[in-house]
Amino acid sequence: MIVPLNQVLVLSALLFAMGMFCTLTRRNLIMMLLGIEIMLNATSLAFVGSALHWQQIEGQALVLFVLAVAATEVSIGLAVIVRIYRLTRSIDPDITMKPGGALN
Repeated sequence: MIVPLNQVLVLSALLFAMGMFCTLTRRNLIMMLLGIEIMLNATSLAFVGSALHWQQIEGQALVLFVLAVAATEVSIGLAVIVRIYRLTRSIDPDITMKPGGALN
């Protein structure tokens, strides 16, 4: 392996921390979704780096499942965001809705 495993894991941890920071501090649903995507990519990077280090294919196979979950999460998340925007004309996550769809 060209890059040592500890450097791959440090990069993965930094990416995960950046994604966590973006998810927790942003007041925009699209930016929160982007932060979750960054965290999923960071875990994928850690899986691939570990799989290459220990020469096991399972880590790379697991990345395929993580990418499938990420693609599903993006499509459903964007559909929910579009629906919320159509109802509220805002993508602020602080706006709450009543069960019938009316605004509080």
